Amino acid sequence: MRPRILERISLTDVFMWIVGGAIAALVIVGSIATLESGRYGTRQWLDFIISGLAQGSIYALIALGYTLVYGILRMINFAHSEVFMSGAFTGYFAADALNRSGYLQAQPILGLAAVFAVSMTTSVVVAVLLERIAYRPLRRSPRLVPLITSIGASFFLQYTFRGLYGSQFKAYPEVVALKGSWSFGGVLVIQKVQVLVIVAASLLMFALYLFVQYTRTGKAMRAVSEDKDVAALMGIDVDAIIVRTFILGAALAGAAGVLYALMFRIVQFFMGFIPGIKAFTAAVLGGIGNIPGAMLGGLFLGIFESVGPTLFLDGLGVAAPHQLKDVIAFTMLVLVLIFRPTGILGERLGRAKA
Repeated sequence: MRPRILERISLTDVFMWIVGGAIAALVIVGSIATLESGRYGTRQWLDFIISGLAQGSIYALIALGYTLVYGILRMINFAHSEVFMSGAFTGYFAADALNRSGYLQAQPILGLAAVFAVSMTTSVVVAVLLERIAYRPLRRSPRLVPLITSIGASFFLQYTFRGLYGSQFKAYPEVVALKGSWSFGGVLVIQKVQVLVIVAASLLMFALYLFVQYTRTGKAMRAVSEDKDVAALMGIDVDAIIVRTFILGAALAGAAGVLYALMFRIVQFFMGFIPGIKAFTAAVLGGIGNIPGAMLGGLFLGIFESVGPTLFLDGLGVAAPHQLKDVIAFTMLVLVLIFRPTGILGERLGRAKA
């Protein structure tokens, strides 16, 4: 029995376990040193967590678009990051116009609702055009073909919007109602915009989960995810379900674009690349094709890259640990892919249970 187990273990496996163990040791040593130093109090750690939750909520919304499309078509839609960008960038012009007229400040709820509507509509239109023009003709092609097409579509959209809107950075107007923060006992301080991001993202994610699990369209989506041909034989319009899947993912990306812009207040034609890669990372972490997994992966990644650099690296004497947050995030992705390739939850859309 023991020789058979040894035969299954390759030198690559041994090397990766050594690397994983070394990284785990560094994380433990760094975390202990940081906590023992006492340089960060409870308020600072809570600030890191709240910031990570807000950032992770945006990652989760974008990641749901990746996971929905993969669950239905088994393809990675790398142009989804530009669907996110197109909504946020177009929403800027609506926000700027409403701000110039004074309506955004006088009626912030209705004004923001209008900005969300413009952003989400733009993202939906771009996503539907992508599906109809770029992806549908390649549906029966080898998986590599639509993957390369999605990368090409990503560049096409980037430079199309650069030509339409310019290459300059655009600053979202600051909403007076979202300025400031709320303090709870002087320990927990939450910015109002962070509350908006976390609450809005949570409601959207919960609504999507209920839609997929309990509506006829959601059940049809899960059926198509399991087997398109059998679903078609059962009377399901596969093309219509695929389009609706793109619409759902794009609407969430458009909403995420506005939330992102309200937090960071800067948009430009290349803004979708880093959040898109992070959201794809979140989808893989949670289990690609798994809706709760995408949500969990996004929140986990946001908190991890907010808390991790300080917790792991400050105690090791790294001068600017927060600048290495992307290194930490993608290192975690590599380790997850090595030791659990299916992600944290590992289920696909069609197998999700209510």
